[in-house]
Amino acid sequence: MDKLKITGNGPLEGEITISGAKNAALPILCASLLTADTLRLTNVPQLKDVMTTQKLLQGMGMRVMTDNVHEFELTGASVDKLVAPYELVKTMRASILVLGPMLARFGEAKVSLPGGCAIGARPVEQHIKGMQAMGAEITIEHGYIHARAKRLKGARIVTDMVTVTGTENLLMAAVLAEGTSTIENAAREPEVVDLAECLIKMGAKISGHGTDTITVEGVERLYGAEHRVMPDRIETGTFLCAVMAAKGKVVLRNTRANILDSVLDKLREAGAYIEAGDGWIAIEMRQRPKAVSLRTEPYPAFPTDMQAQFMAMNALASGTGIISETIFENRFMHVSELARMGADIRIDSHTAVVTGVERLSGANVMATDLRASASLVIAALAAEGDTIVDRIYHLDRGYEHIEQKLGGVGALIERIQ
Repeated sequence: MDKLKITGNGPLEGEITISGAKNAALPILCASLLTADTLRLTNVPQLKDVMTTQKLLQGMGMRVMTDNVHEFELTGASVDKLVAPYELVKTMRASILVLGPMLARFGEAKVSLPGGCAIGARPVEQHIKGMQAMGAEITIEHGYIHARAKRLKGARIVTDMVTVTGTENLLMAAVLAEGTSTIENAAREPEVVDLAECLIKMGAKISGHGTDTITVEGVERLYGAEHRVMPDRIETGTFLCAVMAAKGKVVLRNTRANILDSVLDKLREAGAYIEAGDGWIAIEMRQRPKAVSLRTEPYPAFPTDMQAQFMAMNALASGTGIISETIFENRFMHVSELARMGADIRIDSHTAVVTGVERLSGANVMATDLRASASLVIAALAAEGDTIVDRIYHLDRGYEHIEQKLGGVGALIERIQ
């Protein structure tokens, strides 16, 4: 199993190119099931989860061509196996996103329930409830969701909670439904907007994406299209936090500031000098950061996917920061690993009190989930001595060649087996 060896060696200097967004690419890949034509995607990140999605779609009969690792052509004319098996779904919860498009186009779908997740429960009840409102007959047998509908009917759907994958699944189901659907309490994340923009290029009639009410006028069929996946805002934020901890000056290319407002505000509060333009963000940090307090909430508030990275930054900051996690009930698993490096963090239910220390020390640590992995890398870049980060297969699910990107700006980081 691969590990990362990181030696803290001072400031980061240079440029990093940001990859396409994992959380936009996965639903957009699943959207290829909605048409028999070819969907051409560019700026697709080279990630483990993307490869899993490709394998899932190919198992259903999807023809997938990829001459370039970041470009995909997906043709759904020969899709004939309407099953998402447990063997793949258990490795990636986003596999549930094939349910809506399969049901909408073929009138049938059989998708394994995702099972457990390290950071907490992510119930699929909202997906099921919304599709039942559109007329689907759904049963759960032997760990699988069986869904059937001759043709889905437009409906008013009000979700009990804000759910990104739920919004995406219901959006894809609604585009081929008969009549008009409204999804209320919809997720507003930029990745939802990116999916909607791709669907519109394919011929869908969607309005209100980016707000909490999305309106979809169902159409008879969708067509082939070409779409460029948006930049990854969480990868962008992770590298910004790395500069905050290790100091230096870095320019991030192929990214956007307008999808990171809450993160950039907190970084400025911590003392960063940040500039941004068309397709780039520059950050300079020469002093010890100031501790910041934050509370995770659905977009456009502070993202749960950046909580762990800010905790690593706060561990080295001057002062005390209070971090409240409201999205997932088990998302502080990185705390014990940061403590091994000398961090001073106290947990009280869903709140972490982080008192910054002057320095962290390298240690052997273990990644427990994707964003926890990133927090350990950030801490290691600023720590004294060597850190070994184990179980980095979590990192490979969401960060494309992280060791190469950080190595390119001066970090002493290598992958070892």
